[in-house]
Amino acid sequence: MPRIAPAEAPYPPTIAAELDRIMPKDVEPLILFRTMARNPRVFGKMFAGGLLDKGALSLRQREIVIDRTTARLGCEYEWGVHVAFFANRVALDTDQVAALVHGPADAPCWTQDEQALIAVVDDLVDHRTIATSTWNVLAVHFDETQILETIALVGYYHTISFLCRGLELPLEAYAARFPLTPQSRQSAP
Repeated sequence: MPRIAPAEAPYPPTIAAELDRIMPKDVEPLILFRTMARNPRVFGKMFAGGLLDKGALSLRQREIVIDRTTARLGCEYEWGVHVAFFANRVALDTDQVAALVHGPADAPCWTQDEQALIAVVDDLVDHRTIATSTWNVLAVHFDETQILETIALVGYYHTISFLCRGLELPLEAYAARFPLTPQSRQSAP
């Protein structure tokens, strides 16, 4: 059970409109969204700053940043929703999905530009800054608008991860689960 019970339909008109806009047809609104609907002001701000629209990064690049951020912050809820909805759509294979959780930034399954994005996430999560060496590699592959969007995504999904974990949200039924570590796969019966 989450710490705050999610709101149930019927929702206030402004919240219902946002949920209709953001959720796929025939998919119940996420537990996160319904829980945030308990505070319409915060709900509105969350959607206003959501970065869920088309931006300077490709959908694949954006998902790599989101998935790595939520994985590094231990937010299986948000990671699992994004993997369920977007992994196939952006051609993330099984090895890449696992590497987003357990692999190093320079894992060979990533292109150089993807490695640069993952390194930025790792720097921001681990040190709350970007090392000069990471920045220099990032700047080879991305322009200023893309770099700013990357940093904003990491920050936004840091907040989302805090909400999900702080509220102890249960996983959505269809959400992906964190893959086992290579060590735990070897010891599994």
